Amino acid sequence: MFAQLSKRPWIIAIVIVVALLAWLLSGDRFAARDAVEPDQPAAAADLARVEVQWLQAEPMQRQHVVQGQIEAWRRVELRAQVSGSVQSLDQDKGNRVAAEQLLLSLSPDDRPAQVARSEADVRQRESDVTAAKRLRERNLISANELMRLESELAKARAELDSARLQLRNTKIRAPFAGIYDQRMVELGDFVQPGQSLLTLVDIDRLKVSAQIAQQQVTQLELGQPVKVELLDGRTLQGELHFIAAAADPGSRSFRIEVKVDNPDGLRLAGASATLHIQTGEAMAHRLSPALLSLDESGRHGVKWVNEAQRVEFTPVQLISVDNQGAWVSGLPPKVALITLGQGFVQPGQQVRTQLAAEGS
Repeated sequence: MFAQLSKRPWIIAIVIVVALLAWLLSGDRFAARDAVEPDQPAAAADLARVEVQWLQAEPMQRQHVVQGQIEAWRRVELRAQVSGSVQSLDQDKGNRVAAEQLLLSLSPDDRPAQVARSEADVRQRESDVTAAKRLRERNLISANELMRLESELAKARAELDSARLQLRNTKIRAPFAGIYDQRMVELGDFVQPGQSLLTLVDIDRLKVSAQIAQQQVTQLELGQPVKVELLDGRTLQGELHFIAAAADPGSRSFRIEVKVDNPDGLRLAGASATLHIQTGEAMAHRLSPALLSLDESGRHGVKWVNEAQRVEFTPVQLISVDNQGAWVSGLPPKVALITLGQGFVQPGQQVRTQLAAEGS
């Protein structure tokens, strides 16, 4: 048979070509099988690896933190109502004074004499009116004459009241209990009406004023507890007692005032403070501020891994931030937060996860 085939070389060529084609096809099939079968392990090995930590939401007090200015509860600048020389300094600066206590006296000049003249004039007018009424009962004077005398009496009484007020205004008294804080004049100074004399402040109670954003003012209510943190770390307790009805046209923020009792008379008026305003309880997660990132819209958020092992980015609301961590809301109750590798993965990307070591 081989001898016969050797006489027909074209048959041998066909057989060789068929054999080569069969060999090539079988090789592609095995190569394809080898490529397909290990596909899943190869894909898993190529996935990015991230460390995650399971976080559970916890109840916490929501609060707004704003910077404020401590002010005296009441502060008044007493001014001269009449002209005169400073006759006596009846109290020293820094003294605690009671309401209506004498603080400073101006020279009375001729005001006592004016009061005496007005008192005498009133007595004379009263006598004239009394006599005129008796005459009028017997129709010896007209009604118009009696009316004129009564009008003069009313005018004399008004002049007496004015003279007494002028004399009384030479004595500068405390309108309320407080501390004699400043004095702008010295003994012998001549003062004119409207000139500043001294300042009185009431610090038995303080108020802390601040500006709060229009997005947050709707969460405030009068009477809410407020913690006032001083620059030296001390804290005072107060309550919200005023919220402006209209925003400041320039800043679009609302003025608020916090009432703080100050029974020890601490000299804090004029200092700065931080207000921590409690606005109710919320479920939130506590995490490191370093894990917060921004999306394309500039919103704060965090990356976490869902059940399908894919990365998700969820915007969060910052409830509070301090040196120990940040409280945020907006995440699922229990979440696998990415603690390592979040900068190398994108939302929607499938990843391999590994639990973060305790304390990391």
